[in-house]
Amino acid sequence: MSDRSEQTNVFGDALTPCSENPRTGFYRTGCCETGPQDLGLHLICAEMTAEFLAFSKKAGNDLSTPRPEFGFPGLKPGDRWCLCAGRWREAHEAGVAPRVVLKSTHEETLAVIPMDVLKDYALDLT
Repeated sequence: MSDRSEQTNVFGDALTPCSENPRTGFYRTGCCETGPQDLGLHLICAEMTAEFLAFSKKAGNDLSTPRPEFGFPGLKPGDRWCLCAGRWREAHEAGVAPRVVLKSTHEETLAVIPMDVLKDYALDLT
């Protein structure tokens, strides 16, 4: 894993935390950091919705059911979580993509999803 201070968000600034409760990120640091082990590219800090959670479950990734054996509490609407860029894109194409926190979304997301699309879903633009 790289040092968080070296990882940047979609604006080229330091990556800010996504969620401490529940603690998210591929490395469970609270940030959407990535590294060689993160084959799913858990890059997008998103705020969960019931529609997205149902979509993800139907697509084979049940994020709402607790899995205590993995230290996973299960997510509910309103929770923030680092999502795989590919799954977010699939949800966008299906019309159920959750809103995103750009300051907490890793810059590598831009290789998968254009900035103008992300901005349409941004929670942190004024």
